[in-house]
Amino acid sequence: MNNIKSTSRRGVKKPRRGVGSSSTNVTQDRMGDGVQNETVFYSKAENYWREVAPTVDGMLGGYGKISNIDIDGSKNFLQKFLGQGEGKTGNGCALDCGAGIGRITKRLLLPLFNTVDLVDVTQEFLDQAKVYLGDESKRVENYFCLGLQDFIPQDGRYDVIWIQWVIGHLTDDHLVEFLRRCRGGLRPEGLIVIKDNVAYEGVIPDDVDSSVCRELALVKSLVTRAGLTIVCEEQQMNFPDEIYQVHQLALR
Repeated sequence: MNNIKSTSRRGVKKPRRGVGSSSTNVTQDRMGDGVQNETVFYSKAENYWREVAPTVDGMLGGYGKISNIDIDGSKNFLQKFLGQGEGKTGNGCALDCGAGIGRITKRLLLPLFNTVDLVDVTQEFLDQAKVYLGDESKRVENYFCLGLQDFIPQDGRYDVIWIQWVIGHLTDDHLVEFLRRCRGGLRPEGLIVIKDNVAYEGVIPDDVDSSVCRELALVKSLVTRAGLTIVCEEQQMNFPDEIYQVHQLALR
């Protein structure tokens, strides 16, 4: 699942008119993610994604045209940390979280890492990934089909864990717990990267795909709760003006 946020799709999303600027809404949403029933929250998201076409445009909520810009921005960000020597991140194995059909695996991770694992909640997407990746699929060692709230990375396996356009499908507590597990899944000098939409204020729910969009300050507070440190932060530039801002956070 790798989607931009429009008003009705995961991933690239447009802010709803008026939402996120009302002081009443912001005060209410600042108290947490607002999820009342976790079972319903997760099952609605799974049902939504089962109906989405397993294509790049489907993964990006109809914004397939920005894929190249997205990948270029991600590559420039990630390459700051890769290399040899003290403090540099290795290129052995990466994990693509919310991988969908493997758009990020194909364009970003496989060109930079020896092997990649994919995890996504939708089996149809993972099945399509094997086709979409072509011959390069031989360097994918694992396809895990489950939600990130249930996924446990293997200890010490990954140089980079890439988490893009999917944290909105986790409750606050589950996001914190997942990031803690990711920390345990890193190799020495390993890196976690979150790339996602940020709300202007508070927490903005999307009832269509059953997700939330958090303000940057809240995302940072959840990272801190997970015991991680932000070592670099950048805003993705050159995206359409009508969508939420997208930020990249490198964590250790």
